Amino acid sequence: MNSLILLIGAIVLFTIAYLLYGRHLTKKWGIDSNRATPATRLADNRDYVPTDSRVLFGHHFSSIAGAGPITGPILAAPFGWIPVYLWCLFGSIFVGGVHDYGALAASLDNDGKSIGEIINSNVSSRAKKIFNWYAWATITLVVAAFTDICASSFAYNPSAPTALTGPQAGTASILFIVIAVIFGIARTKLNANLGISTILGVLCIIGAIAIGYFCPVLKFSKNTWRFILIVYIILASTLPVWLLLQPRDYLCSFLLYAMMAGALVGLIIKQPTVNLTPFAGFTLKNGSTLFPVLFVTVACGAISGFHSLISSGTTSKQLKNEKEAQMIGYGSMLVEGCLAVVALIVVCYLSKDGVTTIGGDKLGAPAVAFANGVADFMNAFGVPLSIGKVFVTLAYSAFALTSLDTATRIGRYLMQELAGSAKNPNVVTKSCNNMYVATGLTIVVSVIFLVAGYAKIWPIFGSANQLLAALALLAVSSWILNKGKKTFETLIPVVFMFAVTFTALVLLIIKNFKEGGFIPLAVIGCVLFVLAVLQVIEAVKVFTKKNA
Repeated sequence: MNSLILLIGAIVLFTIAYLLYGRHLTKKWGIDSNRATPATRLADNRDYVPTDSRVLFGHHFSSIAGAGPITGPILAAPFGWIPVYLWCLFGSIFVGGVHDYGALAASLDNDGKSIGEIINSNVSSRAKKIFNWYAWATITLVVAAFTDICASSFAYNPSAPTALTGPQAGTASILFIVIAVIFGIARTKLNANLGISTILGVLCIIGAIAIGYFCPVLKFSKNTWRFILIVYIILASTLPVWLLLQPRDYLCSFLLYAMMAGALVGLIIKQPTVNLTPFAGFTLKNGSTLFPVLFVTVACGAISGFHSLISSGTTSKQLKNEKEAQMIGYGSMLVEGCLAVVALIVVCYLSKDGVTTIGGDKLGAPAVAFANGVADFMNAFGVPLSIGKVFVTLAYSAFALTSLDTATRIGRYLMQELAGSAKNPNVVTKSCNNMYVATGLTIVVSVIFLVAGYAKIWPIFGSANQLLAALALLAVSSWILNKGKKTFETLIPVVFMFAVTFTALVLLIIKNFKEGGFIPLAVIGCVLFVLAVLQVIEAVKVFTKKNA
C-alpha cells in the first residue's frame, strides 16, 4: 500500500473537521470576536501579553506538539498501523481538538484563568485543589520525561567519536536560544517589524544549524546536558514570556513547518510502501493489550491533558481576539494529528518484523527512527542523509524543549495557585507562592523521576496525562452545563477517557510495584489515581445537587 494515501486521507479529513465541527464548537460555545480578551483587559507585560496571532499560533503549536506526537505513534506501532491511524484521526478531531479548544474557550470566559480556577468557579474550591495537585504532579512527570529525551538527543558518546548528531543538534539548540532572546528584545523593546524579524530570525536559525553541523563544539555527556537543561527551564519559567518562551516557541514552529514540508515533499516523490502489519491483534506477545495500552501510548498524537494546561495557562493570556481561538485552539491539534500521521508513516516504511528497511538495523529509539525515516524522505529531493538526520534530530529535540520549558512555567503557575489559595498563609505557603521557589519545587520533584529515564516514565506519563485530559474535559463540561447548554461533545470523550486511563493506571501501578519496577513511579501512580477518584466524586456530588 502507498503511504501517501494515508497522509492525503488525514489532511482531507482534518480540513473538513476544522471547517464543520470546529465552527460548530465555536458557535455553541459562544466565541465572540467583539468581546475583549483577558490579554487586552489584564495586560501586565509578563504573563498577560496581547500577541500577534501568527506568533501565538507558533508558540501554542510548538508547546503542545513537543516530541509527543512523534514518540507516541512510533511506540504504539506494534499494534499495527490501522488502529494507530484511526485513533490519530478520530482522537484528534473528536477528543483532543475538543479538549484543547474547550480549555481555551473556558479560560477566555474566566479572565484567562487556569483549568483549576474554572473548576473552582463551576464545581467547588475543593475540586480545584484536587485538580491542581493532580496537574502539578503530572507536570513533574512531563518535565522529567522531556528533560531525559532532550539530554539523550544531545549527548556525546566518547566511545563513538564519529557519531556527532547529538553534539551537532545540541550546539545548534543553544545558539537557537540566544537567537530567540535577541528576537524577543527586538520585537518587544525595539518594535521591530514582525515580517522582517521573522525572516532574519529564520536565517539565523539556518546559520545556527550550519554552525552546529560543521562545528559541534558542545560534546557533553547526558548528565551534563541534564544540568544545562535544568538551568534553562529555570530561566524559561521565571523570565517574562516575551523574552524567551514566546519567541523561542514561535521560531521553533518554523523548524517544525520546514520538517513537515520536507517530509511531505519527500513522501510525494518517494511514495514509500507501508511495510508495517495492518493489525497485530488485541494482545501483543509482551502481554500489552489494545485497550487501554494503545490509547495511552499514542498520547499527544490524539489527546493530551498537558494541552489544557497550555490553553488555559499561557495561550489564553496572550490571545488578542476571540476570532483567532478556533484556529489556535482547534486547528493546532489537527496539525499535531497530521504530524502524528507523518510519524506513523515513517515507522510504517522503516518497520518490517521489527527491523528497518535501511541497512537492516534495529528500529531504535523513536527519535532515531524518526530522524532516519524523514531524512530518507528528504534525500529523495537531494538533501544529504547526514544533514537530514541532524536537521530532524534538532527539530525533534527543539519540540521537546518547547514542551519542557512551557511545562515548567505551568508547574510554577500551579504551585503558586495552590500556595496562594491557602486560607491561613504561613511561612511555607508564602514561600511556595514565590515564583522562584515554585519553579524550584517543580524541578526538584522532576529530578527524582528523571533517574528512571524516559523509557520507564513514558507509560505512566501517558496514563497520567490522558487522565488529566479526562479531568480537564470534566471541567469544561461543568462550565458548559452551568451555561445551561447540553454538552455531548465533551461528555462522551470524558466517559471514554476515564475508562481508558483508570484501567491503564491500575495496570502500571501493579507493574511498578512488582520486582524490577520503579517504586517512585508506582507511588506517584497511586497518588494520581486517588486524586482523580476524589475529583470525580466531587464533580458528581455537585452535579447531583444541581439536578436535584
